[in-house]
Order: sequence, then C-alpha cells, then structure tokens
Amino acid sequence: MANRRLSMRKIKEVLRLRWEVGLGRRQIGRSCSISHNTVAEYEQRAQEAGLSWPLPGHLDDQALAALLFPSLTLPVPTHPRPVPDWSELHEELRRPDMTLQLLWHEYQEQHPQGYRYSQFCELYRRWAKKLDWCLRQEHRAGEKLFVDFSGQGIPITHPETGEVTFHTLFVAVWGASNYTYAEACLSEKLPHWIGAHVRAFGFFGCLPKVLVPDNLGAAVNKACRYDPDINPTYQEMARHYGLAVIPARVRKPKDKAKVEAGVLLVERWILAALRHRTFFSLAEANQAIRELLIRLNQRPFKKVSGSRRERFLTLDKPAAQLLSGPPYEYADWLKARVNVDVHIEVDGHFYSVPYPLVREQVDVRLTRSIVEVLFKNRRVASHVRSPHRGQHTTVPEHMPIAHREHAEWTPQRLVRWAEEIGPATAGVIQTLFTRRAYPQHAFRAALGILRLAKGFGAERLAAASQRALRLGACRYKSRHSILKQGLDPPPLPEPAASPPALDHANRRGPTYYH
Repeated sequence: MANRRLSMRKIKEVLRLRWEVGLGRRQIGRSCSISHNTVAEYEQRAQEAGLSWPLPGHLDDQALAALLFPSLTLPVPTHPRPVPDWSELHEELRRPDMTLQLLWHEYQEQHPQGYRYSQFCELYRRWAKKLDWCLRQEHRAGEKLFVDFSGQGIPITHPETGEVTFHTLFVAVWGASNYTYAEACLSEKLPHWIGAHVRAFGFFGCLPKVLVPDNLGAAVNKACRYDPDINPTYQEMARHYGLAVIPARVRKPKDKAKVEAGVLLVERWILAALRHRTFFSLAEANQAIRELLIRLNQRPFKKVSGSRRERFLTLDKPAAQLLSGPPYEYADWLKARVNVDVHIEVDGHFYSVPYPLVREQVDVRLTRSIVEVLFKNRRVASHVRSPHRGQHTTVPEHMPIAHREHAEWTPQRLVRWAEEIGPATAGVIQTLFTRRAYPQHAFRAALGILRLAKGFGAERLAAASQRALRLGACRYKSRHSILKQGLDPPPLPEPAASPPALDHANRRGPTYYH
C-alpha cells in the first residue's frame, strides 16, 4: 500500500512536468529517477484514460490507480469474509506448540471462503498492535516466571518502641497469564529471597520451566550479558525443583517487563490500598497483602477477556511442572581450606574431613542442621551442625592411620620444633597433645604457639611457656596474652615449702578413715 501511494505521487509529478511545465521525457526521467520509457508509459496510460492537466479534483490515488492500471485493481468482494475472534486466537497462541498456521487451518475448516493465510496473519498482527506492549509479548504457557523485589516497601511498626521500618516486597509474575504473587520480606538478602521463592511455588501449586530474575546480588554473583554467574545457593534451589535460571540482561528492562509491570500493579493496588493501616508484624502485613492479592488476580482485564486467575488455571497451570517432593531447605555455600589438623572451621566449630584432602580447598554447604563438605562436586563428609564454638566434631575414619610414617604433620615433629625454643615450650606442646582425644585436634593451637616466636622472639616465648606451665595455662590465647601484656620477663615466685608434718598422739592419720 505504501509503495502504491508513492507510485501515484510520482505519476502525478510526471504528468505535471510533462503537461504543465513541458519538459522532455529524458529530463523528467532524470528528475523523478525513472527511465524515459516509464515516463512515456505513464503519459500513454493517462491519455488512454482521457486525462488532462490539471487532474480532476475529485480523483484520489485509488481512483487514479483504477483508471491507469485497471488490470491490477482488485475486485471488491460482494460478500464480507468472516472475521476470526482475534482475542481467542491470541489466547490460543500462548499454549505450548501452538502456531498461527495451525489456527488458520482450523479457521479454514469452518470458513472455506475466509481469508487466505497471508491476509489472516496480517490482520492478526494489526489487531495485536492495539494491545499493550506487555500483552503483545509471546510467552508460552507454563514456561516463565519473572521475579524481583519492589522498590517501594511496606512500613512495619515496632509494638513497643514505635520504630517504623520498611520491608521490601517480593513479586513473582507468570509470563502467559500475568498471575501474580507478592509478599513482604525482612530484607533482600539471600535467605529471604530463597524463602520467598519457596512460598511462591506453594502458592501457585506448580512450577515454571524458567526463572527470570533481575541481576540483584541474591540471584547473580557477577552480572554479565552473555554468561552471568548465578549464585550457587540460588542455582541449587533451581536444581532442587528442576528449573532453569535465565537472568535478564544488564540494562535491558524489556527482558523483565512482566515483573516490572507486576511490581507497579502491586504498588498501586496493594500498597496504596494499605497506606492508612498500621502493621505491627510482618505476618500481619502479609495476611493483608494476601487478601488484596486474591482480589487483584480475580480483577477482569480491560482489553482481553478473563482475569489473571482464569488465564492461570487455563493456560499456565496445565502446562507447568508438577510441584512434588519436599520444599527446598535453604543452605549457605562457603569455601574452606582443610587444615593440617584434618578439620575445617565453620562458625568457630571444627569439622573433620578425610586426611588426603589436607590443604585442599573444599565447598561447604550449610543448612540449619547439616554441614556438608564437597570436593570437586562430590560429597566427602557430612556432619550434624554444632553450635559449640571452639570444639571439634571428628569422624575417626577421617583421621590419618597411626603408623603412617610418611605423614607430614605429627605430634613428635611439633614437639621437636618446640624443643628448639626451650624445654618449657616443648612441655606446653606436649601438654596440649595429652589433653585431646585426637592429637590432630591440638595441631592448630600448637602451630599457633610456635608461630608466636616470629612476632615476639624465641626467648620471650620460652619465658612465657615457663610461666604458662607454672600457671597451668597452656592454651594459645593464654600464651598470646602473656606476651602481649609483657608478663613473660618477671619470674614467678617459687612455691612455698610445705610445713613439716606434726607427729603426736592426737594425730589420727589416713588409716583412721578406713
């Protein structure tokens, strides 16, 4: 159509230059960027149609085209063709594996004299352009769930102090149906981010195939347009439910337009509606949010039929994955290096690892109750999590075999090292080993004491060891405190001699009590 309008303007210009200005055909061709033969053809067609300059005022482009090119003019249909229900077709296209061609075949079966395929597609595209941009995106049913935090929070008032704190909202929106979930969270930190996902899945009763988060820290460790580094805990949660995580591209808000619109909707229809209410707990606020959320999902659409809930039940939920099995238990991931004492330190507690992994870096997965140690994605140790700081949890099988002569770290080696500093230091190290169930438990403390010689000198360490033996304080912290406070130089007074035993008739002796 645009090309025909352009052609009619050029034909009118050719006729004007020929009949009004009186230019030659070659001059007109150069002016209009066409050949002189084409100029001659336009002039001949106009003469055959009985036209002259100026053209009649009532003659528009369509009428002019009909006069000049009668063989190319399409006949006007005497019977109008049946128009499909574009809204219904739009909903059908959201189903998995549905195509516009298949819908056209179904339309042709009912209306054999209807539109051909090309015109059918063109009319549908024209209709779709009238919808909002977010509704025109082609999201397959049951495929994507868009998630993000809202920028605006909900105020919670402390019942005793009256202090008001704002808590952000977690929002999740399905791609095909726009079905929405929202809840207030304590923060945007990883535990609350994961917990909100688990509760959202329970609210939906099904699972998407793909999660589309923003590049926030709880979801992505390092943002990248082509290969983002997903947070390991978030990735583990996705594996638990059998999902894929595809973050939105950096500075590409259209990638997550669904949840952007969902956040705006939640702020307008939920937060704005609760602005005059005072909440004293997060649970109270979430109860009010849940009530308004149900209304939001049941509100009818303006430009298409149905509501979010109706479309979710007919589109997304039937095509989504089943939600089965236990919910995901939140876990933190840490990296630790195995010490020479065959243990790693987690929150001040020491957990054993098989001795061949000494000095290796391992991954540690922490839940509320379990500590799992993985090396090269293979679990090598598992312990019940302990709250006792400074203590050890040791599996006997993890300890090195006693008669391994090639073991690099042994109590004898550390005692010989201590003897080079002084006999008192060797005595302290020996005492550490005798007080532990496993000698390896004392490796860290022994190495720490011996390394004090680098900072304070061997002579001061020897003096501090002598003082520690006298006081019975052989721990690393006691030794470090003695050196730091400068208590090592003054010698301790010798213990007073015990008084001589009295020998007289009134002395009963130990046999009296048997």
